[in-house]
Amino acid sequence: MDMFNQLASLWLPLCAGATVAGLVFSFLAFRRRGAASGMRVAAWALLPMAAYLTGALQALWTVGTTLVGFVTGLVLNPLVWAGVAVTGLSVVLFVVSGVLRGRRLAAGRKKSASDTPAQQSVKPSANKSAAAPKPQPAVGAPKPAKSDDDFSDIEELLKRRGIG
Repeated sequence: MDMFNQLASLWLPLCAGATVAGLVFSFLAFRRRGAASGMRVAAWALLPMAAYLTGALQALWTVGTTLVGFVTGLVLNPLVWAGVAVTGLSVVLFVVSGVLRGRRLAAGRKKSASDTPAQQSVKPSANKSAAAPKPQPAVGAPKPAKSDDDFSDIEELLKRRGIG
């Protein structure tokens, strides 16, 4: 906390000086450009003193020094770079395993799809309930309008798959 108290004693004159200088510029802006401009500069001028009085300046200083310490520790530490490399390797392994798993699943789907027609080619027994009839579209089903032309391909694909 020693360093913090030393910095706090340095921040007060710095913030007070910035506020006073800003208020002088505010007065000049008020005279040259009008009340709106002068009030806007005064609002900006009061922020350094407000930051000091609320403790926000000290909090920002602490966050800044911690961030700089983290970044310098990251850049200059070989052990941290080894951790980054291991993280990268882990990500690559996740991606490659996902691609391989997707290929295996796709091959399994193709295999089961090729088995299905062979099973259907076997003639069912006298029991006609073995073959499920395909649903027929209603006789009075409306034709898609010209504006629905964008979705006609999708609808056709869904009907072929037995969806919809």
